[in-house]
Amino acid sequence: QCLSKYIESKERMIAEVAAWERQRNEADATVDWQFTTADARVKLKKLYPVIGIDNKVLSEAK
Repeated sequence: QCLSKYIESKERMIAEVAAWERQRNEADATVDWQFTTADARVKLKKLYPVIGIDNKVLSEAK
């Protein structure tokens, strides 16, 4: 959610987020994913380490 104003305190931020969340829930808002699970696995592959048969990390996420 983009805000067009400065939030002066943590308490105010919590209140703003709660109001936004309430509006989204009341509107039964949904998420329209733009790619399938299979596509996500390909696209996000670099975020996950490769684990070998012996449970050792073969390559780190970059």
